[in-house]
Amino acid sequence: MTIRKLRKPAPLENANATINRAGTTAGVVLLFMAALSGFGYLFAVKGLVIPGNAVKTASKISAHESLFRFGFLSLFVVAALDAVVAWLLFRVFAPVNRKLSAVAAWGRTAYAAIFVVAISELTGVPGILSPRGGGSGTTSQIRDQVLHRINSFNDIWNVSLILFGLYLISLAYLAYRSGFVPRLISILLGMAGFAYLIDSFTALTIRATDTPLSTVSAASEFVFALWLIIRGRRITLHTEADHGDSIVAAPEETAIKLSSQNASSIAPTRPNPTISK
Repeated sequence: MTIRKLRKPAPLENANATINRAGTTAGVVLLFMAALSGFGYLFAVKGLVIPGNAVKTASKISAHESLFRFGFLSLFVVAALDAVVAWLLFRVFAPVNRKLSAVAAWGRTAYAAIFVVAISELTGVPGILSPRGGGSGTTSQIRDQVLHRINSFNDIWNVSLILFGLYLISLAYLAYRSGFVPRLISILLGMAGFAYLIDSFTALTIRATDTPLSTVSAASEFVFALWLIIRGRRITLHTEADHGDSIVAAPEETAIKLSSQNASSIAPTRPNPTISK
C-alpha cells in the first residue's frame, strides 16, 4: 500500500493567516480604543461634568473648552474603530458560525452608529457657551441647555450600550464554541455583556452611574484584547475538508483548535482526510 503525504491545502493555510492577522489587529485596536476612550470620556468629558449642577458644569467646560473638544473628537474616533473591530472579529469567528458572526458584527456596527448620534449632542456645547454662539435665553437657560445636551448624550449612549451588551453575549457564545479561546475568557465576555445590559437599564431607569459592574466589563474586554495580541497569531484551524473545499465552504459549526505544531498529516484510507496542524 502506498502512503501519500498531502500538504495542507492553500485555502486552509490562507484562512489561518487571515484569522491570525485579524485577531492580532483587533487586539491592538481594542487596547488603543481603551486608552482613547479613557481620555475622551473619563477625563475630557466626564471629568468636566458635575452631575445635576448646570452652573459648575458650564463653568468648567468654558474654562477647558479645547480639552472638551478633544474629548468628543476622540470619541468619534473610538466609534469608527468600533466598526473596524466588529468586522475584524467577524473574520476570526466566522469559521465557528458565519451567520451568527455576521449578525454580531452588524450589531456592533449599529451600536457604533448610535454612539455617533450620542456624541453629536456634545458637539454643540462649546457653541452654546460661546459669547457669539448659538445659545439663546438667559444665562441660566443657556447653562440648562448645556446640561440637557450632556444628559442626552448619556441617555442615547446607554441605549446603544444595550446593543453592545447583546453583542458581547453573542461574542462570548462564539468564543465558547470556538475551541481556541479559553473558556474563562468566554465566560468573562458573557459576564461583561450582561453587565452592560444591567448598567444601561439601571442608568436609563433610576439614573445610577458607576456601578461595580462597569469595572467587570472593562476588565473582561481588556483581558480579551491582551489574549488576542498574545495568542491571536497562533490560532490554527482544523477541519474536515470535502473534496478540497476551502474552510469558508465547510460547515458553520466547524471544530477549531489551537495548536502549536507545524507538521500536517492525513490518513490515506479515509475518503475525506482530516487536516491538522
